[in-house]
Amino acid sequence: MPELSQETERGRGAAPYGLAEVTGPSMVPTLYQGDQLLVRYGARVRAGDVVVLRHPFQQDLLVVKRAVELREGGWWVLGDNAYAGGDSTDYGTVPDELILGRALFRWRPRKADQRSPLALVRWALSAARPVLSSDRSGRSASRRLRAR
Repeated sequence: MPELSQETERGRGAAPYGLAEVTGPSMVPTLYQGDQLLVRYGARVRAGDVVVLRHPFQQDLLVVKRAVELREGGWWVLGDNAYAGGDSTDYGTVPDELILGRALFRWRPRKADQRSPLALVRWALSAARPVLSSDRSGRSASRRLRAR
């Protein structure tokens, strides 16, 4: 499951925005290992948003998932990679107070092997992107991926 670096927690008291680094494969293809996220803490969460939350059983562990729907007891969250696990199918709904914020923007660092001019152009065109919510029908990207 994507953990976030502990840098995320430092200095969070004053600023409503922060940076987080993704580790783990559970949000592939939306987010990859090493992606940097701009997170808005305390933001209103809607179904389909990518959120940062405290793990329900290890509250010192921060994870990133997609909020699928609000149920009794909290948010049902899923990773976009159906094979990675580590989401509400394992630990149930996540109480609202454990949802810390919403991911707004993703920055993908350049890999060391991206040296050719073509590779650099491809990276430059895809490195910075907003983190979009799923479609308006309320179905998350992970549901669409699991249905295939």
